[in-house]
Amino acid sequence: MSPVLHLLMRRLGISVIVLIGVSMLIFGIARVIPGDPARIALGPNATPEQVVDLRQELHLDEPIFVQYGYFVADLFKGDLGKSLYTNRPVVQDIVEFLPATLELVIAAGILMICIGLPLGMVSARYRGRWPDNVIRIVTLLGVSAPSFVWAVILMLLFAFYLPFFPIAGRIADSYDIQRITGFLFIDTLLVGNIRAFGDAAWHLILPAFALAISGIGQAARLTRANMVETYDKPYIEMAQAYGFKASRIASKYAFKPSLIPSLTIIGLDFAAALGNAFLVEAVFAWPGLSRYGVAVILRKDLNAIIGTVLIISATFLIVNLVVDLLIAFINPRIRHSARDSS
Repeated sequence: MSPVLHLLMRRLGISVIVLIGVSMLIFGIARVIPGDPARIALGPNATPEQVVDLRQELHLDEPIFVQYGYFVADLFKGDLGKSLYTNRPVVQDIVEFLPATLELVIAAGILMICIGLPLGMVSARYRGRWPDNVIRIVTLLGVSAPSFVWAVILMLLFAFYLPFFPIAGRIADSYDIQRITGFLFIDTLLVGNIRAFGDAAWHLILPAFALAISGIGQAARLTRANMVETYDKPYIEMAQAYGFKASRIASKYAFKPSLIPSLTIIGLDFAAALGNAFLVEAVFAWPGLSRYGVAVILRKDLNAIIGTVLIISATFLIVNLVVDLLIAFINPRIRHSARDSS
C-alpha cells in the first residue's frame, strides 16, 4: 500500500470514529436541553393528548439509548427524521439549504487563498518597508473584527451608500432559474443563462468577502511569519549569493516551505466557516444551512439540529482530510513518516 493511500485510510478511520462520537454527543446534548420539544413544536395551544402523541412518535418517552438506536437505524436508511420547524424531512431541508452555504464558503476559501497567500509573500519579501507595514496593519484589522461586523460595514459602504452591489439574496427575483443541483453557479450555466450567472456572482461578492476577511488576515500573517523565518535559512542566503532573482527566491525557495502552516489554517478557517457563516447569512438574507441551523436550535427541533451538526461535522472532517493529503503531497517527509509509522 502506498504511503498516501495508507495515510488516507488512516484518516478515514479516524474521521468515522470522530463522526460517531459527535453524533452521540450532540444526540445526548439535544435530549438534555431544558424544554419539551413536542410542546415547543405544537405550541402553547396544543392539548396534552397531542403532546403525548408527538412524544411517542418521536420516541421521546423511551430511554435515551433506545432513542439513539432508533436514530442510527433511520440514519443507515438515509432518514434524519422530520423537521418540526419546516414540517419537511430534514434531508430535504439539508439538500435545499446546504448548496447555498457551500457556494458561499467555497468562494470565501478561494479569496483566502488568492488574496491571503500573495499578501503574505509580498509582506515577507518587503519586510520592514512600507508594503510590509501597510499589509500588516490591514491584516491586523481583518483578524480583529468578526465576520458579521465586516458584513455590516461592507453592506453599508458598497450596498447602501455606494450601491454597487445588491443588499440581499443569491440572485435577482427577475431570474427564474430551474433548480438542478442547488448551486446557482452551476445551474445558471446548465441552463445557458450567462446573465443570471453574472448576477449570482455579483450577489456573492460581498458576503463571501465578509466571510473571508478574517481568514485572509490569518493566512497573510502566518505566511509572512513563516517566510521571514525561512529567509534566514542558509540555503536562502546561498541563493541570494548566487544572484538568483528576488522574485524566484520568494516564490520557489521561501514560499513553498511556508505553505504548509498556511494551508492548515486556511483549511480550518474554511471548515469553521460552515458553522460561523450564520451571522453573515443573516445580514445578507442568504438562504443557507447555517442560518437554518440557528433557526432550528432556537426552536429545539431535535432532528434538524442533529442533522445540521452532522453535516457540518462531516464537511469539517472532509476538509481536514483534503488538507492532510495536500500537505502530504507538498511535503515528502510527511509521506515517509506515515509509511515508517505503519
